[in-house]
Amino acid sequence: MELWAEPLTRDAFAAFGDVIQADDSVRRFPINGGTTMRYHDLASVQLLGEGARPAISIFRSRPFVPPIELELLERHPLGSQAFMPVTGDRFVIVVAPPGESVRSGDIRAFVTSGSQGVNFHAGVWHHPMLALDREADFLVVDREGAGSNCDERDLPCPITVTL
Repeated sequence: MELWAEPLTRDAFAAFGDVIQADDSVRRFPINGGTTMRYHDLASVQLLGEGARPAISIFRSRPFVPPIELELLERHPLGSQAFMPVTGDRFVIVVAPPGESVRSGDIRAFVTSGSQGVNFHAGVWHHPMLALDREADFLVVDREGAGSNCDERDLPCPITVTL
């Protein structure tokens, strides 16, 4: 199956999570004596289970060259997972709605501008990081705590993502 990556927009991605992007469409206000603009509350951090806490990490991802062959998706049922590129690099996002299984027809792909990040809602199926162009670092906010918080599923058939 071939899947074309579409540009990442808030409306197109809303069923899967939040787009993290500083632009005029979000709540913003000056702070620090007017020297800084705060783009406020861009994503909802979801933490399920007793003793869960947010964890902030850096993921370093090797680049992929399109077309990209995919064979699996993963989900985190106990918490959201946010990715923001530190180095301003584009990446591809592959997602499917929450549920016990993944149907090929429900899978979507998005390509970021390099200044956008995403926050996958708890339970949303997604492919691990797909950096483009060069090795890239991502600031990651996700859940730390007891319980199994990563499920992987093989796709019913391999998918090729094209830009």
